[in-house]
Amino acid sequence: MDVAVEDPRWEEVAPDLDGFVARAVEAALAIVPPEGPIEISIVLTDDAAVQELNRTWRGKDKPTNVLSFPNEQPHGGGLRLLGDVVLAYDTLLRESGEQSKPLGHHLAHLVVHGTLHLLGHDHELGDAEADAMEALEVAALRRLGVPDPYGDAAA
Repeated sequence: MDVAVEDPRWEEVAPDLDGFVARAVEAALAIVPPEGPIEISIVLTDDAAVQELNRTWRGKDKPTNVLSFPNEQPHGGGLRLLGDVVLAYDTLLRESGEQSKPLGHHLAHLVVHGTLHLLGHDHELGDAEADAMEALEVAALRRLGVPDPYGDAAA
C-alpha cells in the first residue's frame, strides 16, 4: 500500500497516519477479500486537487469527499494494482463538523468506502446495492472501533 500525503494538514488527523490508513484499508479487505495479493494507493490531498480530478474524470466541477479509481487493466502474476482512492481534507473536515463526528472516524469511513468501490461495490447502482455497501462499511468500521456512520440517519 502506498499512502501519499499531498496536504500536510492530514498529518494532524492521527499520530501514525500511514498506519491508520492501512488499518482502514485492511478492515475493508477483511470484509471483502480480494483475489490474490493487491496493491492500493491512497492519496490524501485537498479540495482543489479533488475538484480537478472530479471535473476531469466525472464531469463534475466541484470537490467531493472521496474519489475511487479502480484499475481496469489486466494483470499478470504478483501484486495486482487494485486502484487509487483520493480524499479531500477540506471536505472531510467540513463534513465531520457538520455530522459531529471525529475527523479520524470520518477518514476511516471514507477510506473503507473508497476501498469497497475498488473492490466492485457501487452504491449508485440502486437502493439494494447502497444498502449492501453500507452494511459492509459498518462491518469494516466495527473492526476499527468506529461507530456506525449511518446510525443517526437510520433512527
